[in-house]
Amino acid sequence: MNMIYLDNSATTKVDESVVEAMLPWLRENYGNASSIYQLGRQARVAIEYAREEIASLIGAHPAELIFTSGGTESNNTVLKSCTSESNLTDEVLYSAIEHHAVIHPAKELPPKIRTSALSVDDKGILNLEEFAKRKTSKRTLVSVMHANNETGMIQPLEKIRTIAPDALIHTDAVQSFGKIPVNMYEMGMDFASFSAHKIHGPKGVGALFIRKGIDFKAHQQGGGQERNRRAGTESPALIVGFQTAARQAVQEMAARTENMKSAVSLLRELLIQTIPLIRINTGLENSLPNILNVSFLDAETLDGEAILQSLDIHGIAASNGSACVSGSLQPSHVLSAMGRSDAEAKAAVRFSVSKDTTERDIRMAANALAEVMIALRQ
Repeated sequence: MNMIYLDNSATTKVDESVVEAMLPWLRENYGNASSIYQLGRQARVAIEYAREEIASLIGAHPAELIFTSGGTESNNTVLKSCTSESNLTDEVLYSAIEHHAVIHPAKELPPKIRTSALSVDDKGILNLEEFAKRKTSKRTLVSVMHANNETGMIQPLEKIRTIAPDALIHTDAVQSFGKIPVNMYEMGMDFASFSAHKIHGPKGVGALFIRKGIDFKAHQQGGGQERNRRAGTESPALIVGFQTAARQAVQEMAARTENMKSAVSLLRELLIQTIPLIRINTGLENSLPNILNVSFLDAETLDGEAILQSLDIHGIAASNGSACVSGSLQPSHVLSAMGRSDAEAKAAVRFSVSKDTTERDIRMAANALAEVMIALRQ
């Protein structure tokens, strides 16, 4: 049985064109970009060209972009550097639906740093009225993801910037980049995190945008790479792979969006038609084109882990979007923040499509979930 992969928010298949672009930097052009001889200079040129192109795709200057190992490192770097090495802030506000790569390091910050979670409404959008009541200053760091990895809901970053004009604002743009337009200055961002493997690029590489003029010091020491902001030998192969994936994602955004929207729309329609007591947690508006999150009103009688395992038996790869701890799925903190019960948040299913998802994939997935729900409800 061929697996139908509908967990593209977790990771995506690397495009063949990306692999082809990376191979020369694994075989022939293997130099260290910090070396002054020819092999090293070739690597340096490739990295700087990639930096220039990726920066242009997000409306940034190349000097504002450093390469990291991915979204998790970028998120950690912002929180830890702003509150310790750079001493830029003494207060961190983050939305209750942030990725754990923001929530967990925020909770580990020194006691002198005030931290607080910002609430969202039942659609998963930041409660702007509550946020407006907060007194923010230039010593406040606000971290709100551009689009949620579980529900796909897009946050109103421009409005957040208007409410907090002096605050430092960071956004986790890992899920949004390559799927919807992302422009750092139009959005008013000071920091932003990116990752290659969500857009058919390689794992292990990402980027961090740091607005020009911010006195930002390295979180990781041991070398002078990335303008002394991130020590460690750069990987030309990974960075070129990221560059290729980013270029293609932006160039093909309109066509990819049309395909993904069509797939998600069909899936939404089929699930509503065939499964009683289903709740759609992804809104029709202000959401990414590739994610559909569903839960069930009779969740108290359902086993969330059994739903996903049964889908796997049917050849469907999906997730509930939450962490797996000690082999037991935990309730989604995102759905909990949206007011769903623990049972419903635990039995949710996240489908995330890609540019390669077909109508056949969607129909088979919808049929599989319908069969699974009938069996479990009996």
